[in-house]
Amino acid sequence: MCRNIRCLHNFEPATTDDEVREAALQFVRKVSGSTRPSRANAAAFDQAIDEIAAATRRMLDQLVTNAPPKSRELEAIKGRERHEKRMEREVRSRTAAV
Repeated sequence: MCRNIRCLHNFEPATTDDEVREAALQFVRKVSGSTRPSRANAAAFDQAIDEIAAATRRMLDQLVTNAPPKSRELEAIKGRERHEKRMEREVRSRTAAV
């Protein structure tokens, strides 16, 4: 999965529509291979974002879980730790090749 698309389910406070739209934007960018559409493709790009955001919101609203809600702060810390480990591996692999 694209690292910029984050898990949106089961957070306290609940996921906002802006967060859902940002995830839809990242998805459309990834699928289209473009961060910015040409003028000719802007309408299709925007429509796809709207449709994906709406579908995502419906899904999130219907999901159920018995797990306790996640904290954005703790998830951010875990993400930074994963990033640091990834960077350490990258540095090790690049310096080993030299």
